[in-house]
Amino acid sequence: MSEPRIYTVSELSGGIKYLLETNFRELWVEGEISGLKVSSLGHTYFDLKDATSNISGVMFRGFATTLKFDLANGLLVRVRGNITTYDRQSKYQLMAREIQPAGIGPLQLAFEQLKKKLAAEGLFDPSRKRPIPALPQKIAVVTSPTGAAIRDILSILKRRYANMHIIIAPVKVQGAGSKEEIAEAIEDLNAGFPDIDVMLVGRGGGSMEDLWAFNEEIVARAIAGSKIPVISCVGHETDFTIADFVADLRAATPSAAAELVVKSKVELAANIAGLEKRLLQSLRIYYENLQGKFRRLASSRMLANPLALLERPVRRLDDAVEGMLHASGERLRRAGEKLNLQSEKLKALSPLFPLKKGYAVVKDAAGKAVKSAASLAPGDRLSLQFAEGRAEAEVTGGGAAADKPRAPGKGAGKGGGPQQETLW
Repeated sequence: MSEPRIYTVSELSGGIKYLLETNFRELWVEGEISGLKVSSLGHTYFDLKDATSNISGVMFRGFATTLKFDLANGLLVRVRGNITTYDRQSKYQLMAREIQPAGIGPLQLAFEQLKKKLAAEGLFDPSRKRPIPALPQKIAVVTSPTGAAIRDILSILKRRYANMHIIIAPVKVQGAGSKEEIAEAIEDLNAGFPDIDVMLVGRGGGSMEDLWAFNEEIVARAIAGSKIPVISCVGHETDFTIADFVADLRAATPSAAAELVVKSKVELAANIAGLEKRLLQSLRIYYENLQGKFRRLASSRMLANPLALLERPVRRLDDAVEGMLHASGERLRRAGEKLNLQSEKLKALSPLFPLKKGYAVVKDAAGKAVKSAASLAPGDRLSLQFAEGRAEAEVTGGGAAADKPRAPGKGAGKGGGPQQETLW
C-alpha cells in the first residue's frame, strides 16, 4: 500500500486557487450588495448575497473608476469576474471586473442618481434660473466645431439676425475628455467674456452613450456656476440630460435654441409696426380728449367773461379786510377803555389826588410832614403844599390855635406874598 501524498499548506491552498480560477472564470453573478466600503487606496469591497448565501467580492480601483453609477447597499447588481482565493485566510472571493444594475442600465441608474443628488442641492430650483435677454448682442456657443449642430445654429442666426456677434468655443462633445472640455469652456467664457448675453451649450442627437458628457456632474456644476444665462440644447426633442435640468432654459434641439435666443428681423419689424400703430391710436384718442376739453372750456361763462373769475376772490378779500378792520377797531376801543380805567385808578391812588379837593400838605422847616398841631410851637415856620402852588406860614399860637394857621397877609414876610410853584 502506497503512502498518501502529504501536501503542504501552501500546496493545498495553491491547488484550491488553481481549481477555482480555472473552473470559475469570466462568470456573471447576480445578487444584492451589502457591507459596501471603499479603502483609502480606492479599492471597493462588498458582499454579494441572495436569500440564503453570501460571497465576498472586491473591485480594484482600476475597474471601479469605469463605473457609470454609484454602488450602494441594497442595490441588485450583476457582477462579471472570476473566483479566486486569498491564500493567507483560506477565503475565496469574487474578483469583479464589471458591475451592472439588474433590471436597469448603468447609464440610466447613474442618470437617476445624479439627478436626485443635484435636485436635493437645489440646482434645479426654478427660482435660481435667470431670464434670457430678449435682444442679445453677443452669443457664445459651446459645441463641436465640426458637428451638424454648429452649422444649424449659425445658419439660423444668420437668417434671423445677420449682424449678431457670435463666439464659438470648440469642444469635444463625446468620448474621453469631453466632459472636462465642456466644463472648462463654460468657465473660460465667464472669466474672459463677461459681456456675453447668453450661452448655448449642446450638440446634435445620438445614443445615450453619445450624449453622456452632458450628464456628467462636472458639466452640471459648471452650468450652475455660470454667471452668463445658459440655454442647453442637447440631442433631439425626446432627449433629456442633466444639463437640461440645470440650465436656465432648455431647447429641444440646437436649431430650436437658435430660434429661441434671437427673434427674426421680420418678427421685430412686425412688433415695432404694431407698437407704432398702438402709439398713434393712443395719441389720437388723447388729442381728441384734449379737443373736447378745450371746446367745453372755450364755451364756459368764465372764459366768455374772464373778470368773472375774479369776482368771488375779490369779494372774499373785501369781506376779509372789512372783518379784520372791524375786529381791530373793536379791540382798540376795548383796550382804550381799559387803559382809561387803569389811569383813573392810578390817579385815585396818587398822594396828590386829595389836594385837588382843597386839602394841603403841611411840612415843618425840616421838610417833614406835620401830622398833629400839638407838635407845633408859636413861631414855627411851615410850608404848605396845595394842588397848585406852595405857600409859607408861621405858627402864631399853640394848642388848638395851631389847628388854624394864618397865612401872612399882603406885605407880610420877606416874599411879599405866597410863593407859587408848579407841582408837575
